[in-house]
Amino acid sequence: MKNPIALAALLFAASLAHADEVQVAVAANFTAPAQKIAAQFEKDTGHVAKLSFGATGKFYAQITNGAPFEVLLAADDETPAKLEKEGQAAPGTRFTYAIGTLVLWSAQPGAVDAQGAVLKSGQFERLSIANPKTAPYGAAAIETMKALGVLDAVTPKLVQGENIAQAYQFVATGNAPLGFVALSQVFEDGALKSGSAWIVPAKLHQPIRQDAVVLAKGAANPAAKAWLAYLKSEKALAIIRAYGYQVAP
Repeated sequence: MKNPIALAALLFAASLAHADEVQVAVAANFTAPAQKIAAQFEKDTGHVAKLSFGATGKFYAQITNGAPFEVLLAADDETPAKLEKEGQAAPGTRFTYAIGTLVLWSAQPGAVDAQGAVLKSGQFERLSIANPKTAPYGAAAIETMKALGVLDAVTPKLVQGENIAQAYQFVATGNAPLGFVALSQVFEDGALKSGSAWIVPAKLHQPIRQDAVVLAKGAANPAAKAWLAYLKSEKALAIIRAYGYQVAP
């Protein structure tokens, strides 16, 4: 074929013929980086990642009840391990794609001090957290308040979001003056995007190790394996770090 444009179009069409879709369940805290990674993934591989966002605990229930997800990006490391043990995930595919950071955040500048002392002052009406039963960041928030000795005093003021995305929305819209959210929701390219925040010291709660795993329904899908491999690429790791996550060695 002499026409180079026609040849290029033919090669592109051929690559798309081998492209597949993968259904990915993504922990709500990882929404922004996952969207960026998915766009780059499609550009580089031709595969399409169809993303659904929510609480890890709810995804577990949906997966065990037959939901069509092929990959899980969890907010913890326990849920993927449990799915693997129960035969709901492909053996040997699980790994830690990110280590999350909890932050106490307010949409108002100056409302949260750099030491988080506002928690002990009690000078706020409501405090937003994600449901600790289904969202690991919510569980980490409870652990943090227990460690600080403020949980009993703060409990009447707690407002629970279904997941970390809803917990963030309560604060962003002013329905709660402050709340525990994921650093990735308020941080980008090395800086706080708005408001004021206290980054919770990691020693105050269990590490938020976020594991990914190919689920049983995705075991035969090349796009599922390609998606997990892409999460380990330098392009993906750069995006993950830009949102304030640590990357496991």
